[in-house]
Amino acid sequence: MIYPERFAALPDHPWPRLRSLLNGIAPGGPETLMTIGEPKHAFPAWITDIIQENAAGFNSYPPNDGFPELLETIAKWIETRFGATLDPETQIMALNGTREGLFNACLALCPPDTNVLVPNPFYSVYGVAAKAAGATPHYIPALAENGFLPDFAGQPADVLDNTAIVYMCSPTNPEGAVASPDYWRDLLALAEKHDFIIFADECYSEIYRDTAPVGGLQMVKETGANPERVVVFHSLSKRSNLPGLRSGFVASGPENMRRIKQLRAYAGAPLPLPLQHAAKAAWADEQHVIENRALYKAKFDAADEVFAGLNSYHAPEAGFFLWLPVEDSEKATVKLWQETGVKVLPGAYLSREVGGITPGAGYIRVALVAPINETRDGLTRLRSCLYD
Repeated sequence: MIYPERFAALPDHPWPRLRSLLNGIAPGGPETLMTIGEPKHAFPAWITDIIQENAAGFNSYPPNDGFPELLETIAKWIETRFGATLDPETQIMALNGTREGLFNACLALCPPDTNVLVPNPFYSVYGVAAKAAGATPHYIPALAENGFLPDFAGQPADVLDNTAIVYMCSPTNPEGAVASPDYWRDLLALAEKHDFIIFADECYSEIYRDTAPVGGLQMVKETGANPERVVVFHSLSKRSNLPGLRSGFVASGPENMRRIKQLRAYAGAPLPLPLQHAAKAAWADEQHVIENRALYKAKFDAADEVFAGLNSYHAPEAGFFLWLPVEDSEKATVKLWQETGVKVLPGAYLSREVGGITPGAGYIRVALVAPINETRDGLTRLRSCLYD
């Protein structure tokens, strides 16, 4: 069987790598899973009722781009949250989870033989989307000295001149850093100078400690930038604890969206209509998001208490991960599992080696998704095992 050569060098996905790493090693204590970023807080109870009320919709093909009331509700949420006014018919499309959008938008908008800049560490779909589009991914380190944000402007001019897409994740996964308005202004100016599009992955935008992160659409309006310069992606997975609903949206200028919708008509997977109704209700309600955010804030505070006095500890601004420094991410992961039963993800599995440096190799990612007592206990065992 012949496989496309551009996918031949793909590394194993993080989860098979983790299973292989820990295979045959017994946990040294009560199993505490702090690996995958899968929300475990309760989703709104009324979601199930709405799906049942609209279950007859499973008997019909769903609207490809999202039914009008859903798109209108998303547009209202965007205006309330980011102060940007978008046409729901021409500038927004519902997604079957943002991973679909982050992949297919690259296919729709990225010319072959160009460059795609990817933060390093990264969400794995970014680089694979670039390869699928026939582009070359360039992994840009997001290091502590740069506030865990990639220095896109520091790349060689010839690389930037041939760049079509830049993936920008804020709040960042896994570091929990937030791009400031100044960072956004500089990035938008860079995009204009070198004529590329920013793909803004904002899936963690509603989980923050104190101040709501700025977003791409907000900065486009503030700076007067061309709306085609930014494509934003949002999800209900983290915001509303609905990862299984597979619901998100993509928004941009009309021309970008025309091309994205054109591809969707041939190769997309629209969200079933009953789930679109549930998504509409979720985007329209903010109270459950406020309550969800408070639960995460309590876990942020617990982490600050557990790691108090540890100089290497970096408190995240947003998201729900800790990015903890260690000497070797795989060795630390094995030691922690073998001695305590706490399972985390090696940071090396979320990054690529560039110039002899793998930015994630000296970190572990810890997901704060379990109930707070379980989270506090897991973090306490983690500190005792790796730092005390």
